[in-house]
Amino acid sequence: MAELPDLTVFALTLNRKFKGKRLKKLEIFIAKKLNVTSLELQKRLENQVLEKVDRVGKTLQFRFGKSEVLGLHLMLRGELKEVSKDQQLPPNAILSFHFTGGIGLAVTDSLKQATATLKPAENIVPDALDIKESDFIALLSKKSKKIKTLLMDQKLIGGIGNSYADEILWDARISPLSIANKIPNQAAKKLYKSISDVLEIAISAMKKENKGELRGELRDFMNIHGANIKKSPTGKRIQSEKINGRTAYFTEEQNFYG
Repeated sequence: MAELPDLTVFALTLNRKFKGKRLKKLEIFIAKKLNVTSLELQKRLENQVLEKVDRVGKTLQFRFGKSEVLGLHLMLRGELKEVSKDQQLPPNAILSFHFTGGIGLAVTDSLKQATATLKPAENIVPDALDIKESDFIALLSKKSKKIKTLLMDQKLIGGIGNSYADEILWDARISPLSIANKIPNQAAKKLYKSISDVLEIAISAMKKENKGELRGELRDFMNIHGANIKKSPTGKRIQSEKINGRTAYFTEEQNFYG
């Protein structure tokens, strides 16, 4: 699933390739996830100029013309594929954007779960890269849920998913099983710093690896999250446990607070 670093780099790439282009044609192949009819979506977006693509939490928002916004959540298997004028669309396309200049973009998803929403609700959740330290510490103090669950809760903090929650918690040396309001103040401050450190490093690594192209999600530089990673960079054996149905990876060097 695409998370904050992936989507941040996707937005940069999409802006470089498509910003300022007019949408000549919008094709919709899977309409069941739309919040409007296919016809209305085409009517509202076609012939509009793409002004900007933003990342908002774990979604991309395509801003057309003066007021139209299309929110896109790639869900578990959604991908973005650049296509040229005469190129056949990739398999499992659910949407395709055809812009002036003969360039296009396809949204694919083998599970057909990726969701496009016209005029998504205004986001009021603090982003993982924007939340203030004092607000983050206050949030932890009010919640008795597991810290990994809290970090992944998009109604509390935007952008962090399963993979980066593990990476952030390992960097902070906090067990994912810890209870949020049991984490002491100094450890909470370290966790706050780890959020930006881990995410910014991942964004930089992806920019370098993607080289300005849409290459999909990258997980090659993960320290502990992944079934094929047996030891952390510090040489500790990586353990795993299910938390709310998602696999958490961690090591014995991460402190448990509870």
